[in-house]
Amino acid sequence: MKILVVDHETSARERLRQLLAETEGDHEVAGEACNGLEAIERCRRQPIDLVLLDLQIPGLDGLQTAARLATLERPPRVVLMTPGERARGGELLAPPAVLERLDKPVEGERLEAVLRRSQGLAWGRQAANRPSWPGGGEERRSEISAPYRGSVVRVAVRDVVYLQAEHKYVTVYHPEGQLLVDESLRSFEREFPELFLRIHRNALVARSRLEGLEKRPDGSTVARLQGRPERLTVSRRHLAQIRRWLRAGP
Repeated sequence: MKILVVDHETSARERLRQLLAETEGDHEVAGEACNGLEAIERCRRQPIDLVLLDLQIPGLDGLQTAARLATLERPPRVVLMTPGERARGGELLAPPAVLERLDKPVEGERLEAVLRRSQGLAWGRQAANRPSWPGGGEERRSEISAPYRGSVVRVAVRDVVYLQAEHKYVTVYHPEGQLLVDESLRSFEREFPELFLRIHRNALVARSRLEGLEKRPDGSTVARLQGRPERLTVSRRHLAQIRRWLRAGP
């Protein structure tokens, strides 16, 4: 995992470098920046997985920089470093690219925990670039994981009911709730073609959970899922394929 350190204070950047060198894990400092524009340019020019970003950098502040980073072709994850008193004063309205926050001065144990969670997300993002299964020669995941309130939540792939895309993220629906992940539907479709069936450009359903189709008075078609009250819209583009699969049986 390649990390960019962004802080306008030289001493703060040096301290972060030292903490990162002392922290176990598969990561490296790929560079430094002292302001938002420099950070954005570095992320354009080289692959960066995680940005440790000071909130109070000059020019574009941390929130504005994070919002710009989110628009890049390959947006990095962002950890926003905030003064302790600011963080305790209330919640910041951070853009979705912000993974979480770190109080300054940064503590080694807290930084290590953040890196572990971010490493798991970086691994999940790499799944989108794997060869299609089967035949790709890669061992597939048995779980899907994502950070949630300071910890990592894991859901077994076999327990997923359906996945729905919204903007840059995908919501994984399972019997116990929901999980928000930074992956594409296409990555899941490629990795688990025998488990999930596309019913719409923004939705995949677990084949084992698809019970049937229902016609609505307005002429649209929805999918009925085992154990779920909601009905998911089926696009005309995928309707014929779904009907063939239902007729053929699982």
